[in-house]
Amino acid sequence: MSTARADQDRPAVEVSLVTAAKNEGDSLPRLFTEIREAMDAQHRTWELLIVDDGSTDDSWRVISEDLTADPRVQGIQLRRNFGKAAALAAGVATAKGPLLVTIDADLQDDPAEIPRLLDEIDDGADLVSGHKAQRKDPLGKRLPSRVFNRLTGVITGLRLSDHNCGLKAARTEIYRRVPLYGELHRYIPALAHQLGYRVRELAVNHRSRVHGRSNYGLERYVRGALDLLTVVELTRYGRRPAHLFGGLGLLFGTLGTGILLYLTGVWLFTPEPIGTRPLLTLGVLLEIFGIQMISVGLLAELVLHRTSKGHDVTILVAEHTGDGGSRDGGSRESAESSVDPEHADRSPR
Repeated sequence: MSTARADQDRPAVEVSLVTAAKNEGDSLPRLFTEIREAMDAQHRTWELLIVDDGSTDDSWRVISEDLTADPRVQGIQLRRNFGKAAALAAGVATAKGPLLVTIDADLQDDPAEIPRLLDEIDDGADLVSGHKAQRKDPLGKRLPSRVFNRLTGVITGLRLSDHNCGLKAARTEIYRRVPLYGELHRYIPALAHQLGYRVRELAVNHRSRVHGRSNYGLERYVRGALDLLTVVELTRYGRRPAHLFGGLGLLFGTLGTGILLYLTGVWLFTPEPIGTRPLLTLGVLLEIFGIQMISVGLLAELVLHRTSKGHDVTILVAEHTGDGGSRDGGSRESAESSVDPEHADRSPR
């Protein structure tokens, strides 16, 4: 292939970098400088999408007046604070590059690590998640995170040292296939793994916070735990809900049956009454609950059958030989962003 033809085949933007910022006005100029130094040394065409997630400081002024003077920088302002997942979704919806890098705006992620992540993608990975090997956070933040990461690995089947590192590189199509709402941005590697993408982890430099304070507290782990249940349902039972609800129904129904059989034996072979025993009420309630769970599972299967017939996008072809074959994704249906377009204001480039 000639050099001219190769240049024509290259996308106008090769790498889209997305960062969600909330009250990070002091950090953004340095972040942009470090990203520019790292990316210009790569000789890749790139763009930086900075999403202002309802900041109350001068973040939007810095983005719209200072940073967007560079045509490679685009600012997106959400009407209010929607959370990191929604902010990332707004950036992904605007991204033009086939490769996407996410990085936190607080300067704790080191932009100098971005080329190493992209090299892993070039080496065959579909998603590379950073691992803060020497984390510069207080002990009260590190210990809950360690528990969270181990629990997530056991439940999702993807063993990573750091599921929640903000520094990631991936093929953009992954971010357009996985759901981004609530706290699900923490589980992007697990969701990608479930879809069959190749997920790797790479130790990266982590730095102490310089400006501002963390936007997260202990309540984020509570929200994260609830969203972990959503991830389990999506990854293990998303295409077979009857197995989840039916399994629970059979479990509780079996317990209820055991209790009622025991009480039947007491009633038949002993003079003791069973009508006033709380155990009888418990057995009946377990039976009713079991029947309800099985019914919900069957209804979910009917709904899934009617809504997904002919639209099953969870089976992704990794490679196909022959004419018309494609790599990494087979059919590439475009996915809609979960962010309402009217919630975002975009600055002119």
